[in-house]
Amino acid sequence: MCTLINYSPKDHYFGRNLDYEVSYGQKVVITPRNYQFNYRNLPVEKSHYAIIGVSVVAENYPLYCDAINEKGLGVAGLNFVGPCKYFPIDDSKNNIASFELIPYLLGKCQTIADVKKALANANISNESFNPNLPASELHRLVADQSGKSIVLESTASGMHIYDDSVNVLTNFSVFPAQIEKLADFAAVSPAQPKNTIVPNVDLNMYSRGLGTRHLLGGMDSSSRFVKVAFTLAHAPKSDGETESVTNFFHILHSVEQAKRLDEIEPGKFEYTMYSDCMNLDKGILYFTTYDNNQIDAVDMNN
Repeated sequence: MCTLINYSPKDHYFGRNLDYEVSYGQKVVITPRNYQFNYRNLPVEKSHYAIIGVSVVAENYPLYCDAINEKGLGVAGLNFVGPCKYFPIDDSKNNIASFELIPYLLGKCQTIADVKKALANANISNESFNPNLPASELHRLVADQSGKSIVLESTASGMHIYDDSVNVLTNFSVFPAQIEKLADFAAVSPAQPKNTIVPNVDLNMYSRGLGTRHLLGGMDSSSRFVKVAFTLAHAPKSDGETESVTNFFHILHSVEQAKRLDEIEPGKFEYTMYSDCMNLDKGILYFTTYDNNQIDAVDMNN
């Protein structure tokens, strides 16, 4: 399972932890402007915005996990098994296969408003990429240079687009339920708590950080959503690139998963394979991996 954030100090940064138990050979992939996309049910796209992101490449096609384009729009997908539902081809709509959604949106859209317009009459189809790669059940976070985010979810009741006021997304459940969960932790604070339980008693505040004592810390999606929303909301902001990128990775690392802590079946464990941070303004992708905490960078403009 994974965690996505959108962080806006001066520039705008978008990225995620990818948590899973097996690698599919993900790598940093740049799709140039004139790389032809042959969509299943849409016209061929011979020219589009350039894209950089982390992707599996199959049959010379980029199956992006997360990516941004040269105009400062970012899209990433997270596991959404259960609530997710894609649909058969609907001739009255623009049919986009789920694996085409990231290149389709990043190829033609510059802003969240463009994305909403592009999806106004869209049907996310249930077509598989090939027999060995069935459609992945995902919901998606979209961000642009406004500092705002939206969440895209295709469920049994259709396509839903939600404004994401906290700029965070994890896996489960549907996005409105994730937001509702935050109300249970409204009193969590970086500050030491006031004694309201017995106001006339001089209590011994025995530890620093008591304001965060009830903050969740599990590996589950709900705990990570609450933890990273709190961390992002209180993160420092800087005009400098180095400090901003460093802050971004500290936010993500607050919910990273170490090996052998999240068993998904006997003897098999999920862990944070990579974390990335993409500068939407400059087109730079920064990343770390589980075995290398050094921050490396790839600039799409080079």
